Amino acid sequence: MKRTAFFISDGTGITVEALGRSLLGQFEHTEFEYVIKPFIDSVEKADHLVSQINAVAELDGIRPVVIDTIVDVTVRTALKNANAFMLDIFSTFLAPLEEELGSASSYSVGKSHSIKEDDQVYKDRIDSVHFAIDNDDGGRTRHYDTADIILIGPSRSGKTPTCLYMALQFGIRAANYPLTEEDFDYGELPKALRQYKHKLYGLTIDPARLAAIRNERKPDSRYASIRQCDQEVTEAELLYQRFGIPYINTTHFSVEEISTRMMVEAGIERRASPK
Repeated sequence: MKRTAFFISDGTGITVEALGRSLLGQFEHTEFEYVIKPFIDSVEKADHLVSQINAVAELDGIRPVVIDTIVDVTVRTALKNANAFMLDIFSTFLAPLEEELGSASSYSVGKSHSIKEDDQVYKDRIDSVHFAIDNDDGGRTRHYDTADIILIGPSRSGKTPTCLYMALQFGIRAANYPLTEEDFDYGELPKALRQYKHKLYGLTIDPARLAAIRNERKPDSRYASIRQCDQEVTEAELLYQRFGIPYINTTHFSVEEISTRMMVEAGIERRASPK
């Protein structure tokens, strides 16, 4: 079965998309086509969107699923005119919370992603992103003393996206260092990493998957050959085992799962969390 799902927000849409994908991901026998609609912050925009939703319902022959985090009551009311199954996140949870807390919600748009003048969490995230970029791919190693974690692994095994995700999402100062054939020949940790062994975390990957990724960058090269990829992955895992470095296979995990598992095992706290 195939259904269209609209994720609607009066802000960036980040929250509703995360919640919506998590909810609908539980229904593995239904194929969803996702449509994200951010900044629906007026009745006029809502009315226009209702027309789009109704057109999709007619085209699909079945009503779409609509999940929203709209704060304004008048905008929410306008959306109810759509021929869709409506799941209103805020109205579902705000009323019970108001009753429990004995306090009325401010019903303000964009609270979860707004920036306050003294928002240290936001500053940590931005500083961490700069750190990840400056310390990417072993280009610089002199700031490793201030890193929370240093990812190592063969080229294209997922180090850079994982570092950037941890930085942006959690404010983690993550550096990464690529393991090369020269490192494997010596059988030792690269000199730049030796004093930071306690910060190291290894990545490995299925050689066939690594070859496919590398072929997108350098088709039909030795770098992308299955033989080369198999050799590098094998040597990397032997290095991790030799020096007691924890590692994770990234083949079947998303960057979100890789980051979270890694942080839990390394005992790293999320900085970008409400205080």
